[in-house]
Amino acid sequence: MKAFAVRELTHPSNIQLTADLPEPTLKEGEVMVDVYAAGLNYYDILQAQGKYQIQPPLPFALGSEFAGRIAEGYPIPPGAPYKPGDRVFGMAPGCYTERVAVNIGQILRIPDNLSFEQAAGMYITWPTSYEALVGRAELKPGEFVLVTAAAGGVGMAAVQLAKGLGAKVIGAAGSQAKLDIVKKFGGADYVVDYTKKGWQQEVLKITNGKGVNVIYDPVGMITDCLKCIAWKGRAIVVGFAAGTIEKVPMNLVLLKNIAIVGIFWGGYAVREPEHMPGVYQTLLDLLTSGRVATPVVYDKIYSLETIAEGLQALENRKTWGKAIVRIREDTKQASKAKL
Repeated sequence: MKAFAVRELTHPSNIQLTADLPEPTLKEGEVMVDVYAAGLNYYDILQAQGKYQIQPPLPFALGSEFAGRIAEGYPIPPGAPYKPGDRVFGMAPGCYTERVAVNIGQILRIPDNLSFEQAAGMYITWPTSYEALVGRAELKPGEFVLVTAAAGGVGMAAVQLAKGLGAKVIGAAGSQAKLDIVKKFGGADYVVDYTKKGWQQEVLKITNGKGVNVIYDPVGMITDCLKCIAWKGRAIVVGFAAGTIEKVPMNLVLLKNIAIVGIFWGGYAVREPEHMPGVYQTLLDLLTSGRVATPVVYDKIYSLETIAEGLQALENRKTWGKAIVRIREDTKQASKAKL
């Protein structure tokens, strides 16, 4: 079957699409899924080069987030709430391919109001942002939230969720084009360019001098953001996209009586697996009710043939929202639309 597969460790730009990757075999508790769309992630670039903490044996297909249909003609575990043709999204290693075997516990049904492309990038980014804002920062309606890298995948999800939860959102990004996107698609109340000197003063002006209650930072710029955090504010460490792990001056933490907390969604699978279903259900409820806007997808949809181009665009920070690869067309939905 066709797949974007790593046969030797190298940058994704050097990888060619293969048509002869063996089809996966089902293990106990797994279902076979026809992949329709998959989410592009920065760690795919690292994994292709052997620089990621999880490295499958060669050869292997890249990809981890997907959306698709339960495949026809394959067994389904007894008692599983799915049947062939059901639309699902989830996580499985090696989903930049036509078909993938997935543990039944790592898929969810796609809401009717979401496309495969919108659902393909949800399984990791959306619960990360929700748990960060609600579980770790205990966000309250009416509070100010500052989101850095607000045009990116997790950043855009955080903007949308914070808005839906009743917060006043300040989206921060590094160009006017991305700020326009955060405002237009994410629905941020305010935007600031964090490449401009003294941008924190603009944040303080927006918040009437009080500062933001919550900082959501996937970049690695907590120290800069603490200059405009409120008394008893909460700063969430989401990641280090800029490449540097910070050393925060703890006197700022003391003087402003603030809390700095981390979010590692993947850790819940090991330490608190019982917590995860409730988060996913809450997210699906928010999306189906319309309280939170549907996921924002980058306007260029890539294909199996152009995945390398998509990953390079992601690496060079040319994308916004969630970058997606479309594996196959949804002919069933298209047929329904014509009726």
